[in-house]
Amino acid sequence: MKHKSILSIGVFLFAALIFLDESSRAGEGPELSKEDKKVDDQSQATIDLGRQIFRFDTFGDESWWGDTLRLHEAIARVSPKTALAVGLKVDADALPGQLKSQIRAGRVNLDDPAITLALLKLNAVVGVTGIFDGAGNIKSMGVQCALCHSTVDDSFAPGIGKRLDGWANRDLNIGLIVSLAPNLKPIADLLQADVETVKKVLNSWGPGRFDAILDKDGKAFRPDGGQAGTLIPPAFGLAGVNLHTWTGFGSVPYWNAWVAVTEMHGSGTFFDQRLSDPVQYPVSARSGSWNTRGTPDLVTAKLPALHAYQLALKAPKPPVGSFDAAAAERGKEVFDNQGKCATCHVPPLFTEPGENLHSPAEIGVDSFQADRSPTHMYRTAPLAGLWTHQKGGFFHDGRFATLNAVVEHYNTQFMLGLQPQEKTDLVEYLKSL
Repeated sequence: MKHKSILSIGVFLFAALIFLDESSRAGEGPELSKEDKKVDDQSQATIDLGRQIFRFDTFGDESWWGDTLRLHEAIARVSPKTALAVGLKVDADALPGQLKSQIRAGRVNLDDPAITLALLKLNAVVGVTGIFDGAGNIKSMGVQCALCHSTVDDSFAPGIGKRLDGWANRDLNIGLIVSLAPNLKPIADLLQADVETVKKVLNSWGPGRFDAILDKDGKAFRPDGGQAGTLIPPAFGLAGVNLHTWTGFGSVPYWNAWVAVTEMHGSGTFFDQRLSDPVQYPVSARSGSWNTRGTPDLVTAKLPALHAYQLALKAPKPPVGSFDAAAAERGKEVFDNQGKCATCHVPPLFTEPGENLHSPAEIGVDSFQADRSPTHMYRTAPLAGLWTHQKGGFFHDGRFATLNAVVEHYNTQFMLGLQPQEKTDLVEYLKSL
């Protein structure tokens, strides 16, 4: 009887192990409690709301872009071909099947501005909302976060495809687009300049760049005469990252409030006493934008969901075949050891946990952009998804055209003594992140 009992226990345990193994392989675990399910449901609802805000919420900024600058009047004269050429993107999922068929068959005149208006009516232009009257005439327009921080996968045609939220739109010539607005006087008055100077500044940025500090410090150009804008950063891969933006002004929700209220000109609240300094930020101190209290506040209540959605945007993996896998494996060793890259770009965040800032002298670049920040420093940029923003160059202003140039800079700056093969391998690893 004793042996039979032991045998029975063994059979039972064996069966239980098989059941547990099958459950594990099927992705089944302990059933969630009611409270756990509630948390999951609430989290998903928050992310869904954040996605909607990121893609479609203007925060009431149509009062600026449309009613004040009258940018919609210029947009109404722009053909789809021109719109795509200046970096605007079209969401293919918003296009009716019949229209897609007509475009494929070449039966849509992409030189006709009326088609641009039709795309706006379909809400198909990424990051731009047209506001129309009852007769179908455009009367205003607004913009969303997605204008600068989304692109498309070009799956339908160049500039037309499925949305890629969080990707920096390095094709977008935002300065050129804004310069077309019929009424630039409010910007000129803010900067205490004439309209022609404002147009010159806007057109100096070029594709993929924007100057979010111009309306705070009035520095339109670098001391050497170069443009003062910075590259549009990606909005993915930010989970766990402390300071946002190239110079670490603040956190992700800080920057969301800054942009929504003072750059997009939505109606909301933004406060930062640091920007009231009349020496460093004469324009902000004069205009009072450091303490903006828009009524009604259409921004603050949306910051939590917007933040949650951005943190849910993972950095995309590079396409198969876009880098040499064997070289990347060797490059990882260089990254972690001889190259000392991992000292600051700590995996898997690829930036420092904590205060991720360094002085200009430490990283071997000039202090112009850093000195426009209260930090007077540069942030260690997260590297995951680096392959997606090779267009336009690297560092805050694109000063290094290629990853090879970045590696050469740090090899010299830190006297690393990397050999040619090590540098090549390191570049392949960076492309693999």
